[in-house]
Amino acid sequence: MIEAAGGAVWRRTSSGNLKVLIVHRPRYDDWSLPKGKLDPDESHRDAALREVEEETGMRCKARGELTTTHYLDRKGREKRVRYWAMQALDGEFEPNDEVDAVRWVDLETAGEQLTYEHDAAVVDSLRHHLHVPA
Repeated sequence: MIEAAGGAVWRRTSSGNLKVLIVHRPRYDDWSLPKGKLDPDESHRDAALREVEEETGMRCKARGELTTTHYLDRKGREKRVRYWAMQALDGEFEPNDEVDAVRWVDLETAGEQLTYEHDAAVVDSLRHHLHVPA
C-alpha cells in the first residue's frame, strides 16, 4: 500500500469567510488537495506539512487530523492518504513541476470544484472539524 499525507488548508478572509486551498496538477489535469508520499522514516503529519509547503508555498499549522481516504491510484495500487486540517500561516505560491495553479475557494463550494469525491469527503470532514454548519 502506498502511504501518503496531505492537508485541507484553510484561512479566514477579512470578512470572516472560510476559504480552502485547492491545487491544479497539470500531470493529471485535475483539481485536488495538496498531498504526497511519505519519505522514509517520516511521520504522516510531517509529510503532510512538507507536501503542502512544497506544492503550495504555504506554511501551515496542523490543527487536527481529518478523514483518511483509501483508493486505487492510476496504476491500480492501493493508496491511503491521511489528511490534517491546516491553518495557513503565511507563504506565497509559485508554480512548480507538480502544481501549476492554486485557488482559494469557499468552503461551501470546494467539494464541487474538486475532481475526486474522496477529496470532497475530506473537505466535508474539515467543515465538521471547524464546526461549520452545512
